[in-house]
Amino acid sequence: MTDFRIRIILALGALATMSSGTALAACSVKDFAVESFAVKLQQGSGQPRFSMKGQLVNHCAEAAAAQIRIDAKDASGKVLASKQGWPAGTSNIEPGKSVDFDLGRLFRYQSDMSDYTVLVSDAKTW
Repeated sequence: MTDFRIRIILALGALATMSSGTALAACSVKDFAVESFAVKLQQGSGQPRFSMKGQLVNHCAEAAAAQIRIDAKDASGKVLASKQGWPAGTSNIEPGKSVDFDLGRLFRYQSDMSDYTVLVSDAKTW
């Protein structure tokens, strides 16, 4: 085989690899949604505990996972506590499927907490 033919074969192989890599775009945070998020205080003996339940839904075309962040704020909007978690752990969520989560156990009750926001902060494939 001539040097010229080898270069053409290598160039075509590289081109095929690059084009197949761009055809399969990785999932990103915008491909996930949090639904039915609700915060409740659970009274018991001692300090109240949080329930921060919701569902993380994968709208990506492939199986992937996402990390969520919950911010607990005071009445003025100041973040008092912020926690992150991977609702599916180290497992991917199938396309169109969801996983339930409750990250309330990560938060300590503060009487001035009055507003809670949740967002998808990272996405990856395990």
